[in-house]
Amino acid sequence: MASSSMSPASTSSSPQLILCTEDTAQTRARKRQKVPTLNSYSCTNSMSSGITQRQHTQYQVHGDGSISYTRKYVQPPKNAQPTKRCEPLVNVHVQHATNTQPPIIPDEPNEPLADISESWGTDYDAQQPRRRRTAGDHPLLMWLKDRALFLQEMLRLEGRGDLSAEPCSGCSDSHPEYRCEDCFGIDLRCSSCIVAAHKHHPLHRLQKWNGMYFQCVSLKSLGLRIQLGHAPGQTCPNPHRAFNDDFVIIDSHGVHEVSLDFCDCTQAETHVQQLLRMSLFPSTTADPKTAATFRLLEEFHLLSFESKVSAYEFYNALTRRSDNTGLSPVKERYDSFTRMIREWRHLKMLKRSGRAHDPDGVDATAEGACAVLCPACPQPGKNLPSDWREASRTKRWLYGLFVAIDANFRLKRKVVSKDSVDPSLSRGWGYFVEESAYKAFLDDNSNTSQEKSTCSSHNAVNMADTKSNHGLAATGLGTIDCARHNLKLPTAVGDLQKGEKYVNMDYLFFSTLRHTAVDILNVSYDIACQWNKNLWHRMSMFPPPMQLNRDATKITFFVPKFHLPAHIESCQTNFSFNFTPGVGRTDGEAPERGWANINPVASSTKEMGPGARRDTLDDHFGDWNWKKVTSLCHTMLRKMKDALPELSEHEAALNDLEEGLKEEYSEMLGRWKEQVEAWEHDPSQPNPYERGAEKITLASMRLDLAKEDASEIEVGSSHALHEDCSPSVLISSGLELEEQQRRLRADKAGLGIHATDNQEGKLLQRSNSLQRRIEAWVKVQELYMPMVAALRMRDMSSGVIVAPESFQLWLPSQVGGSAACDLKFQIIEWRLRYAQAHDTLRSLRSNLRAQTAVLKYKDRNLRGQGANTRARNTLKGIDARIDAASRRYQDARIALVILAPFVKETGWQSSLRPLDRQDIRGMSDLLWGETEGRRKLSWIWNMRGAHGDELDNDGSLEDMRIEWCKARARAMRWKEELELLREEMRRILQFFDWQATSWDERAEQNWSESPVVREGQIAYARRQAALRRAMSHACRSSWADICAFVDQFYTNPGALTGLGRS
Repeated sequence: MASSSMSPASTSSSPQLILCTEDTAQTRARKRQKVPTLNSYSCTNSMSSGITQRQHTQYQVHGDGSISYTRKYVQPPKNAQPTKRCEPLVNVHVQHATNTQPPIIPDEPNEPLADISESWGTDYDAQQPRRRRTAGDHPLLMWLKDRALFLQEMLRLEGRGDLSAEPCSGCSDSHPEYRCEDCFGIDLRCSSCIVAAHKHHPLHRLQKWNGMYFQCVSLKSLGLRIQLGHAPGQTCPNPHRAFNDDFVIIDSHGVHEVSLDFCDCTQAETHVQQLLRMSLFPSTTADPKTAATFRLLEEFHLLSFESKVSAYEFYNALTRRSDNTGLSPVKERYDSFTRMIREWRHLKMLKRSGRAHDPDGVDATAEGACAVLCPACPQPGKNLPSDWREASRTKRWLYGLFVAIDANFRLKRKVVSKDSVDPSLSRGWGYFVEESAYKAFLDDNSNTSQEKSTCSSHNAVNMADTKSNHGLAATGLGTIDCARHNLKLPTAVGDLQKGEKYVNMDYLFFSTLRHTAVDILNVSYDIACQWNKNLWHRMSMFPPPMQLNRDATKITFFVPKFHLPAHIESCQTNFSFNFTPGVGRTDGEAPERGWANINPVASSTKEMGPGARRDTLDDHFGDWNWKKVTSLCHTMLRKMKDALPELSEHEAALNDLEEGLKEEYSEMLGRWKEQVEAWEHDPSQPNPYERGAEKITLASMRLDLAKEDASEIEVGSSHALHEDCSPSVLISSGLELEEQQRRLRADKAGLGIHATDNQEGKLLQRSNSLQRRIEAWVKVQELYMPMVAALRMRDMSSGVIVAPESFQLWLPSQVGGSAACDLKFQIIEWRLRYAQAHDTLRSLRSNLRAQTAVLKYKDRNLRGQGANTRARNTLKGIDARIDAASRRYQDARIALVILAPFVKETGWQSSLRPLDRQDIRGMSDLLWGETEGRRKLSWIWNMRGAHGDELDNDGSLEDMRIEWCKARARAMRWKEELELLREEMRRILQFFDWQATSWDERAEQNWSESPVVREGQIAYARRQAALRRAMSHACRSSWADICAFVDQFYTNPGALTGLGRS
C-alpha cells in the first residue's frame, strides 16, 4: 500500500478518475459520519499470473483544499459489473485553485468537506442477488390474518374490560363509573376523582357506564368549572360567571359547553385578556360567550394549507365528533369560528413579519411589508453585493429579476357582500394590492381601449371584453410571480372584473415593481408579444411612485416555454427563453405550477365576501411562499446536480457539431456566428433561428382557422358551443393529444424490462396527465360531436380498461363512415392534417440532414470509445426523431385519404406520397445497387420544388444553420444556468444572514412598557434569528461540495469534460 499527498498545484498530472461510491454496510456507515473521501477504481492486470486485480485509491479532501490518498490492489468479486447508474467522470481533477475556501464552505476552518462521491458517485460492485421476498414485504396481507383480532379488541373497548371488578383508581370507591376518552390509558373512576383529575384538562370527553354500555357525559354536568385569571385548580375569591353560565369552547375534540368563571378581582385583566392568557381565542371583544383554543386554530390553519379543507367542512367534522347522530345537537358557532380563524390568520401574518416589534405599531405597516420574500431573487440591500451596479457587462445579467405574469379564472368570486361590510384586514400589506386605490384606478381608466392581438387568437387579448361576468364580482385573479422560484411577489395580486385586461395586469405589474430597485427585468407573460406594445405609454397613466425609470431599466419580454408553440413563428424566436442570452434555463411557467396548489380553494373562496376572500388567499399565498423558502436547500441542490451533466453534454454536442462543420463549411460557420451574435445584440437584425417562408405549415393553418373563428364571432355567425373552445380549437387539440399518445407509446415501448422506479414513475405521471387532458377534451368533443358518445359506449361495452395512449379519440377521420359527422369538422381536420403532413416532412428532412452531418464527422474524425459512444447516443436520438416523424406523417396521410372523398379534395397525393422505408434517406444516400451517376433523390427532398442541382446552395444549409444556432443556445443557456444557480445560492445565504440580523435588531429594541410582553418579544425575535441561521447553516452544509466543484469549474472549465449523468 502506498500513500501520498497532493497539493492543489500538483494535481494537474494526476490520472483520470472515476468517482464512485460503495454500497457496503461499512460505506453506508461512513456516509452517515460524513467522512470526506473519494473512491477511484481502475482495472489492471499487473500480476504476472494474469489474475485481474483492481486498483483501489481512496482520496481525502482536507479543509485547506489539499488532497491526500492511499492506494491498494484488491481482487474483484466474481462477475463484478458496473451498476446501471455507473457513469465515469473523465478528466475530473478534484482540487482547489487556491488554498482559500470558497464562500460557501462552512465557517469552521477544520470542518471537512462532505463526501463528494455521495453526490456524483457510482459503484463497481458485484451484482447482488435479489433479496428473497418474505411475508413482511406485504404487511396488508399479513394484517388480514389478524383482522378478527383487531375487531375483537375494538369491541372489547366498548365494555369495561378487566376493570369491571376493580375499585376507583383514585379513591378505591367500589363502583367507579366514569372513564375519559382522551386521557392516555383506560381506567375507571368515581365522579369526584374524574373531576379532580381533569382540572388541567377541562375539554376532555367523558363516558359513564350505565350498567349496559358507556354513554357520553360532560365535565360540566359533573360540576367542573373553569376559572380564569388564576392558576388551574385555584379558586377565585370574586368569580364572575359567563353570561347565563353558558360558555362554548371549540377544540380539536369537538364543540364543548363548559361552566366558565372570569376573575373580577381588583387587579384582574379584562375578560378578553383572561381568555387569551389561557390560550383561548375569544370570538368577540365585548362580553365573549365563545372561544376557540389556540391548538384548534393552529390545527385548522395548517390543515387548510395542506388539504385545502374549508372552514365549513372542518367545523362540521368537529360537530360530528361531539354528536354524530343528531340526537344531541351542539350549539351553532360556525359564524364565530370563521371570524376567529380569519383573525387568527391575520395575527399570525403580522407576528411572523415582525409587525409586533415596530414601535410605530401595526397601523404603520407599509404595503407589501407582510409578504414572504424570495431569498434567491435579487433584493438590493438584502442579498446583493454593495457594488452590484458596477458589475461588468458580462456579469450584469446575474442581477436581473425574473417575473412571470398570469391570470387564473377559476378563482372567481360571486356577488356576495361588499367592501364596506366585509373589508380586508390587511389593506394591501401582503400579496393583494390595496383595494380602494386599485378600484379607483380601474374606474378612472375604464374606457381605455385595448388593441387586438396580431399574433395567435389569444382569448386573453381578443376576448377580454367579451367574457361573461353575470353574477360574479370577480371573474378571476391576476398575479405577478417570481419566475425562477415560484413565489408570489408583494402587492402583485388583484381581482379581475371582466377578463384579463391590460389595465388590470399593468396595475399589478407596476405595483409590485415598487418594491425592487433592480434595473434588469425579465418579464414572462403568455401574451407578452402583445402586452409589451405601448407599455411605456400606458405607464404614463400611473402615479409617479409606480412608474419605472425608462432610461435606467432594461426590460426583456418572454413567452413561457409551454405557451410559446401557440404563437406565430416570429414570436417563437423573438420571445423565446431558449434563444435569449442571460436567462439560463428559466421557463416562465412558474404561475402555472402555483395554480395547482391554490385551485382547490376556489370552491370555498368564491362564496366569501371580498375582504374574507382576499385575506384567505393572502394567507395561502404566504404559506406557499414559506414552503418554497424552506425547500430551497434541496431544490437548489437538485437543480445544480441537473445542470452540471447537462452543461457537459451540450457543450460536447456543440463541439462535435462545430468540428464536423469546420471541415467543409468553415466560412459558413463564421457567418452564422456573426449573424447570431448580431441578432443577440440587436433583435432588429435578421433572426438566424427563422426559416425562409414556406407555403404550408401547421402553425399558419391554425392561424387561418383562428382568424376564421374571429370573423364568425364578429359577424355573429359563430355556432361555438363552448366559450373557450371553437371547432377548430377542438380538432387542433385532438391532434396534439394524438401526438402525445404516439410519444407515450414510443417511450413505453422503449422502457425495457429493467426500468428503474424513477423511469416508471415519470411515465406514470405523463400517463395520468394525458388521461386528464383526454377526459377534459372528450367532454367538449361530445358537445360538438354527440355521435361519438355512442361509438365510445360500444367500445366500452367489453369492459376492458384502455390505457390513455391507446384511447380512441374518434376524430372525424376516425369516425369515417361509422356515423354521421358534420362536414365542417371534416374540413377543419383535413386542412390541419394537410399542414401537419407538410410540417412533418420538413422535420424529417431536417433530422436527415443532421444525421448525415453527424455520420460524416464520426467517420472522419472520431477515434476512441468515449467519443464514439457520444456520437452513437446523438445518432440514437436523431433516429428516434426520424421514426417519430415517419409515424406522424403516415397517420396524417391515412387521415387525408379517409377525409378526401368527404371534403372533395383531389390532387394532393402528388405532393404527399406514400412514405416507404426506402424514401427515408439523406440527400446523398444511395439505394442498394445504385451508383452516383444514376442516383435519384428521394421524393421527400423535392417538396419545395428544388431540383437536384439546386440542393448544394446556401438554402440547403438553412436547417443546419438553425440546428447549430439551437445547439449553441442550449450550451449557452446551461452555462448561464450554472452561473445563475451559483449566484442564487450565494444570495440565499446572504438573505438568511440579513434576516437573522434584522431579527436580532428587533430584539435589541426597547419600547414596550410591560416587561413580560418585552420578554416575549425578545424571545420570539431571538428564535426567529436562530431559525434563519439554522437554515443558512443547513444550506451551507448541503451545498459545500457541489459549490466547491462549480467554483473549480470556473477556474478550470475542462473539469466537466465527459461528465455524465448519475
